[in-house]
Amino acid sequence: MSTNNKRRGTSGSSCAVPGVHALVSAPTAMSADLASLFECPVCFDYVLPPILQCQSGHLVCSSCRPKLSCCPTCRGPLGNIRNLAMEKVASNVMFPCKHSNTGCTVTLVHTEKAEHEEACEFRPYSCPCPGASCKWQGGLDQVMPHLMMSHKSITTLQGEDIVFLATDINLPGAVDWVMMQSCFNHHFMLVLEKQEKFDGHQQFFAIVQLIGSRKEAENFAYRLELNGHRRRLTWEAMPRSIHEGVSSAIMNSDCLVFDTSLAQLFADNGNLGINVTISIA
Repeated sequence: MSTNNKRRGTSGSSCAVPGVHALVSAPTAMSADLASLFECPVCFDYVLPPILQCQSGHLVCSSCRPKLSCCPTCRGPLGNIRNLAMEKVASNVMFPCKHSNTGCTVTLVHTEKAEHEEACEFRPYSCPCPGASCKWQGGLDQVMPHLMMSHKSITTLQGEDIVFLATDINLPGAVDWVMMQSCFNHHFMLVLEKQEKFDGHQQFFAIVQLIGSRKEAENFAYRLELNGHRRRLTWEAMPRSIHEGVSSAIMNSDCLVFDTSLAQLFADNGNLGINVTISIA
C-alpha cells in the first residue's frame, strides 16, 4: 500500500443512442398490424425500402434476397419489380427496434431504424477484454458474471483511487494488461495495451471503460497519472462504454499514449504503476 493510501493491484497480461426524431415508447395496435405486413418470410425481419417483389407480389428482405434463387412463398422467379405502394406505406409505419426482445421499447420510422439499432443500448454486448480470442456476447447484466467465470485472472480493486500495476512491461511483442476497478456502485475495466503502430515503434495505450451503457458513462470521468523521478504525465477523459469498446479510441490515440522510452522513465524494475482516479462528472 502506497503512502497516499491508494489501493495497489497487480495485473498480468490477459485478455446515448443518437437522437431520433420519430420514436414512441410503444407501438400502437394499428402500426403493429401494419408492420407485420412487412415481415420477411425467411428471417422474419422487416422488408424495408427499396422493396422488390416477385411476379405474384410476394416480398422478401434485402438481406435474404441475394441468397435465394426463387420466391420463398410461391417458388416463382424473384424478378426486379419495385413495389412502390408498399414503400409509401412503409414511410408511414412505426417499426419496432430489432432488439425489442431484449427490452428496447422504441419504435421509429424505417429511415432511422438502422442508425438506432447500431447504437441501441439493448444490443448484445461483446466481451470487453482486449483481443479477439473471446467471442462471448450477452446482455449488460451478464457481462460481470462472464468476466468472473471466464476471465478469473483479472484482479478487481475497490475504491475510486487505486494504482494499476502492470508487470513485465518489457515483454516483447503485443501485450495487454487488464484490471477491474469497482466504485460508485459500478465496475470499470482498466486496459493497458502495448502495440506496434508504426514500423519498429512500440507504444503503450491506457484507457478506462465502464461496464455499462454510453448514457451511464457520461456520468463519470477518469484520470490516469504516471509519477516518478520528479516527472508526471496525466490524461483525463470520460470513460468509454463497453458498448463502444476501446479499439477505435486506441486507433485514434484518444487515450493516454506513451512510447517505450517514456515508459522507462516511470517504470521500476520493469513494472509500471498507473494511478487511476474515477470521479463523478
